[in-house]
Amino acid sequence: MPLPTEKLGHDHVFLGAGHRRNERRVWLVIALTATMMVAEIAAGSLYGSMALVADGWHMSTHAGAMLITALAYLYARRQARNPRFTFGTGKLGDLAGFASAIVLALIAMLIGWESLLRLANPVAISFSQAIAVAVVGLAVNLISAFLLRGDHQHHGHSHGGHSHHGHHASGHDHGSHGHHDHAVQARGGDNNLRSAYLHVMADALTSVLAILALLAGSIYGWLWLDPAMGIVGALVIAHWSWGLIRQTGLILIDATDAVTGLQTEIRRRIETPDETITDLHVWQVGPGHNAAIVAIASRSPHPPAFYKEKLAALSGLSHLTVEVTPLAAAA
Repeated sequence: MPLPTEKLGHDHVFLGAGHRRNERRVWLVIALTATMMVAEIAAGSLYGSMALVADGWHMSTHAGAMLITALAYLYARRQARNPRFTFGTGKLGDLAGFASAIVLALIAMLIGWESLLRLANPVAISFSQAIAVAVVGLAVNLISAFLLRGDHQHHGHSHGGHSHHGHHASGHDHGSHGHHDHAVQARGGDNNLRSAYLHVMADALTSVLAILALLAGSIYGWLWLDPAMGIVGALVIAHWSWGLIRQTGLILIDATDAVTGLQTEIRRRIETPDETITDLHVWQVGPGHNAAIVAIASRSPHPPAFYKEKLAALSGLSHLTVEVTPLAAAA
């Protein structure tokens, strides 16, 4: 008996696990960062610490970058079921993460440039006051990192919905466009939250380096160490930025780097001496969600549901299209 038409449809909501929770945490971190930003800029200007002033201004750019993160969460959630987005809004976080990574790279350049200027033109520093404020700034950064900890890594996510949509195309006997009803284990974390986490860690790094430079400067009188630590921080932050740019960029252009293991497992479960995958496309559509198009040539073709069942337990495969062609017809 054919399924009712309303049971054939499915949504394309590919948001990551804990989307709302992560959104709330980012807003809280923005508030903490903005508050400390004002304190560090004021104190650094008053006490003459370039590392402290730089940390404050860089906090402001981090706060702005995290605003991108928060707004991306908000927009993705509100537009999740908008049919305008063919595969949902799950990749909006990767777009926001890419933008934040660019900001992080600019921050690294700014830190390096300002530090070079201060190396050439050293100024007197009120060490004790500057150290006290830097310690408070580090505490705020560590609290923020705690709020965002681990959530930029992997999560399990249960995604429901199941449908079969048959079609007949030229050279195809069976077609299926399905959405699995199984637990999905995230492969590839939430890059939107990861970008916020890296901005917080960049803040923490500059705070730590500022404290070390100020302590050494107060003991040995090494004024040059303050901007030198700024250069070290800039190099580390630039390295983090490049890693995030590369990871999010590959997802945005549907590169296979993040789904190689899933491709291999699909082939292992489908291919036999009588059945060969002739075309396979796998790409990420959201944190922990991947889509696949599988074209199969078979000497004894089965209905699409047969192959869908073979792949039903695969972690992270949230949207599947299967096409089956009799091997004789393909020759």
